[in-house]
Amino acid sequence: MKTLCIDVGGSGIKAIVVDGKGKALTERARIETPRPATPAACLEVIGQLVAAQGKFDRVSIGFPGVVIDGTTHSAPNLHPDWTGYNLAGEVERLTGKPVRAANDAGVQGLGVIEGKGVEAVITLGTGMGFGLYVDGRYVPNIELAHHPFRKNKTYEERVGNAAMEKVGKKAWNKRVLEVIAQLQPILNFRVLYLGGGNSKHVHAEDLPANVRIVDNVAGLLGGIRLWG
Repeated sequence: MKTLCIDVGGSGIKAIVVDGKGKALTERARIETPRPATPAACLEVIGQLVAAQGKFDRVSIGFPGVVIDGTTHSAPNLHPDWTGYNLAGEVERLTGKPVRAANDAGVQGLGVIEGKGVEAVITLGTGMGFGLYVDGRYVPNIELAHHPFRKNKTYEERVGNAAMEKVGKKAWNKRVLEVIAQLQPILNFRVLYLGGGNSKHVHAEDLPANVRIVDNVAGLLGGIRLWG
């Protein structure tokens, strides 16, 4: 069973085809996210990626916002028109294959978690994504990024890409550590995984022992686990 895994991000839309064990069968492809990032514009990009990926049997999509039953309910870093958009249905129409969609950070975590106890994932990119897992089961659509954190700013406003560019990587790294320190006594996670494009800027040597940086490709490979 071949799965086309799509990751819709604030800066890029990615795609890859994997086999039933998560082994990549095609090269990871990426196209810049269009601006404005309306559903129609993004669907056109997805169509270009689909055409270049060859044969597949089903589709998994990670999306940067709340997704319920394949319908997107928010997309803070894309466009307001995503509210109430039947993403799974539209991609199913485009590809002729069954489609499942979920929050992108949630999908990324599915690609790296061990399935033991409480695990969490933070994705650091255009914004900040979050996923929570209990004994391997995903708790969907916890939008932690938009919760107030410090100095009247949300988590995303403190550690998103705009914040990193404004304060510099040294100060940004300190903020990432503050986020981790805040979440540890609240969630009591066994392991916290840091992913997303900006995780490469995190100073790994400063992280607590139970925090791990993971490859950003997990955002794609986790897609097969949406199918059980």
